[in-house]
Amino acid sequence: MDIQLVIGAVIGIIVGAIIAYFVVKSMQSKSANSIVAEAKKDAASILKDAKAEGESKKKDKILQAKEKFIELKSEHEKVILSRDKKLADAEKRTRDKESQVSSELSKNKKLNKDVEAKVKDYDLRNEYLEKKQEEIDKVYQSAVKQLEVISGVSAEEAKAQLVETLKESAKTDAMALIQDTIEEAKMTAQQEAKKIIINTIQRIGTEEAVENCVSVFNLESDDVKGRIIGREGRNIRAIEAATGVEIIVDDTPEAIILSCFDSVRREIARLSLHKLVTDGRIHPARIEEVVKKTRKMIDEEIIDIGKRTVVDLGIHGLSPELIKMVGRMKYRSSYGQNLLQHSREVAKLCGVMAAELGLNAKLAKRAGLLHDIGKVPDSETEVPHAILGMQWAEKYGEKPEVCNAIGAHHDEVEMTSLLSPIVQVCDAISGARPGARRQVLDSYIQRLKDLEEIAFGFNGVKKAYAIQAGRELRVIVESERVNDDKASNLSFEISQKIQTDMTYPGQVKVTVIRETRAVNIAK
Repeated sequence: MDIQLVIGAVIGIIVGAIIAYFVVKSMQSKSANSIVAEAKKDAASILKDAKAEGESKKKDKILQAKEKFIELKSEHEKVILSRDKKLADAEKRTRDKESQVSSELSKNKKLNKDVEAKVKDYDLRNEYLEKKQEEIDKVYQSAVKQLEVISGVSAEEAKAQLVETLKESAKTDAMALIQDTIEEAKMTAQQEAKKIIINTIQRIGTEEAVENCVSVFNLESDDVKGRIIGREGRNIRAIEAATGVEIIVDDTPEAIILSCFDSVRREIARLSLHKLVTDGRIHPARIEEVVKKTRKMIDEEIIDIGKRTVVDLGIHGLSPELIKMVGRMKYRSSYGQNLLQHSREVAKLCGVMAAELGLNAKLAKRAGLLHDIGKVPDSETEVPHAILGMQWAEKYGEKPEVCNAIGAHHDEVEMTSLLSPIVQVCDAISGARPGARRQVLDSYIQRLKDLEEIAFGFNGVKKAYAIQAGRELRVIVESERVNDDKASNLSFEISQKIQTDMTYPGQVKVTVIRETRAVNIAK
């Protein structure tokens, strides 16, 4: 009984589930149909709206196209009107040109007719004149023959006599005129030359300083003298050996004297002493280091002096080598006159004189500054300094006028330009001033240079310095090439050479110095 109830209940449940399934399905079908219907309705509405909007846009586009067409049509009509106007103007200009050309053609035809008439008239006149000339020639020949018969002399002989008479008369008059002109020119030229030279000298003011051979080095106290001398004089010997300058330490308070004929050596020694005294470390190794640095500094200063000089004088485009030579002039003297000061003075004189004569003042200054560069080198040469300076100027691209002025200022070569006599005159003016030069000093310096040159003529000589006004010659030799015995022989040979080749007052002491150094480095 219970089982039947269970089975009935199960069957009831199944039947209920089936009925519920079909009910749900029928409900879903109805919902889908309604959704589809609504979707179709919405689609129809969207299509309707889209058609309406498309029609509206279509109308707008048609209107825009019509407006654009009207606008393009208007522009096209304007272009056509402009082109028609231009064509009309061109046609008008063409017609005007045609009328002008036709007018010119008619004028040319008329002128051609006039020219033809004048040519015809000229031919007739020329023919008439030729006939007249023939008649005149016949009459002239007849007259000449009659005169020859009457005088008994032919026409050629009479002509020759007349020419000879006129020639002698003209020669006499010309000689008198030439003589008067020459005398007048001499008087005028002398007056003008004196005037130009006086004006030039008056416009150039210069100092009358003469170079000497000593420099005074001032000290803060006399205690420094002992440090400069060093133990057993080793410091002062090291300074003299490194610089070639004689250092005189005497009773003069707070000063020592540096003596040397070479102003470059003297300046190197002065600056080196200043550095050593300021630094306080004075010993042979330090002395050699400071002298080496000072020598390099002097070389740089020489270049700087040359640059400042050419800038002050307004000279441009000068070769660097020539600028260096100009700087070295500061440490050279000619007959006691500072070479750079002399060259600057000559350059200014040349510039003023060239301006007075209407010549190139800048080129004259250039020639005046460079006229004595042949005196710059340390080594002696057989070539005169004017020729050597001219060769250097040619080598470094100076103009021919400048080169000739340098070479001709002592008449070694022929003068080929007006700058040459100007440089020669200005050189004489600068050297002839009272107190400008001193002949004795120049011969003294030359004697000291000759002493050093004799020492350098022997093998193994490294350095040679003439000191004590030429009364002593110190020779430093290479220790590897000259031993102690050879050093003694070398001293004797040099003294004999000096005694044979030179003329000098008193006696000359020859000191040969041989130094051996042993250097090692601890690492």
